[in-house]
Amino acid sequence: MNRFVRALRFIAFAVVIATVLSFIVMQLWNHLLPEVVGAHTITFWQALGLLILSKILFGGFRRPGPPAWGWKRRMAERWEKMTPEERERFRAGWGRCGHWQREESAQPKAQNTA
Repeated sequence: MNRFVRALRFIAFAVVIATVLSFIVMQLWNHLLPEVVGAHTITFWQALGLLILSKILFGGFRRPGPPAWGWKRRMAERWEKMTPEERERFRAGWGRCGHWQREESAQPKAQNTA
């Protein structure tokens, strides 16, 4: 049931986003292009069609690059291969907000020779 509810929410969210974007495209087209280049005004459905066509031609329907879950799987595999000492050292290396902190001995020290 939970998966079904999440799917319905996703579909509802997608419909709302498509509606808002189509309305924006229609308004921009109808307020700019007839005066600038003499184009005809378009309806909401034509704007939705333009939005879908531009997505197909220029963006496709999937994100570029590897799937989002790929790095998580690779990190889980690496984590499983680590010893408890390596895991603790890895955790200690992560600072505030997930930024990596180098060990003091590994950082080159800047010398002031002025």
